[in-house]
Amino acid sequence: MREIRISIAAIVLFLISFGVIMIYSSSGVYALRELGNGSFFLNRHLLFLCMGTVLMLLTMSFDYRILRKYAKPLLIFTLVLLVLVLIPVIGHASFGARRWFKIGPFSFQPSELAKITMMIYVADFLARKQGKVHSFIESFVPLMMILGVFCLLIVKQPDLGSSVLIASIVFIMMFIAGTRVSHLGSIFLLTLPALYFLVVRVPYRWRRIVAFIDPWQDPQGVGFQLSQSQIALGSGGMYGVGLGKSMQKLFYLPAAHTDFILSIIGEELGLLGTLAVVLLFIGLIFQGARIIKRVQDPFGYFLSTGIVSMIGLQAVVNIGVSIGAFPTKGLPLPFISYGGSALMFNMIAIGLLLNISRVEDL
Repeated sequence: MREIRISIAAIVLFLISFGVIMIYSSSGVYALRELGNGSFFLNRHLLFLCMGTVLMLLTMSFDYRILRKYAKPLLIFTLVLLVLVLIPVIGHASFGARRWFKIGPFSFQPSELAKITMMIYVADFLARKQGKVHSFIESFVPLMMILGVFCLLIVKQPDLGSSVLIASIVFIMMFIAGTRVSHLGSIFLLTLPALYFLVVRVPYRWRRIVAFIDPWQDPQGVGFQLSQSQIALGSGGMYGVGLGKSMQKLFYLPAAHTDFILSIIGEELGLLGTLAVVLLFIGLIFQGARIIKRVQDPFGYFLSTGIVSMIGLQAVVNIGVSIGAFPTKGLPLPFISYGGSALMFNMIAIGLLLNISRVEDL
């Protein structure tokens, strides 16, 4: 699988390099005006990138199967962090959300760690319960209890999107393992009242749904972000207005260097630049699927399935939000958007995927 590893490494390198360029392009003016340093976000992103590279290399340096021994301790450690981040004197709050630990100029989001540790635990659990995955009591209920606790703590931050993402990854892994569809469907139906309460009964989330349905009904209010994103994508045409020449990044489009960086790519590099990004992600998912198909170890099989699902779902949701196919949700575009914790843990995930492929070749 050496050629697959090389292709995955090349695709990720392209995405990261593209992200570095676009982060500087989309954030330079904003950073200069608000922070007095046009390269503020670029410098921080490069620092996170260096840290992520070290962590990715470390992740690739050992036999990934060792993680099975630490699956439960890692899960408990992450659970403790998710509890601690909710405590006012410990967790850092920003824009009404308490999701970060702040250490000097750096911040750490434990929900990003939760994606990795949950995948490791679920992969180990499914590998141990291979003959019992159809069992409601022995397999389904224990996983749902653990998943429920994690999701409740993350929703409490509040961060509904990350909890839905983690639940989706776990459901995909369980479905691949052979969990009964009736079990998965029943838990989905049982969560619908909670989703109704969390979306419809929470004003800011409901406004996002209204804006998603028709952002142009109130383009200066609830539909402002989506309408500005669509203006950016439409302004780029086929070839774009030129790298660095975006108008929407000039304080029109919020989160231009994070959640809506694809819109700036579409404006500056046009449809061709946007399609290039989409094709890179398709290539990454395809090559990841090739690894999954060839893995013989059950733990590696389920873990690689979770990793590819995580990267793919994040990319699909971010792209869908940018073009108006999904309601607004703060999930960054993997390897391209600015974001310390997300970038580092996505790189760790890729390191694990390459590690699984390497060990299979031994």
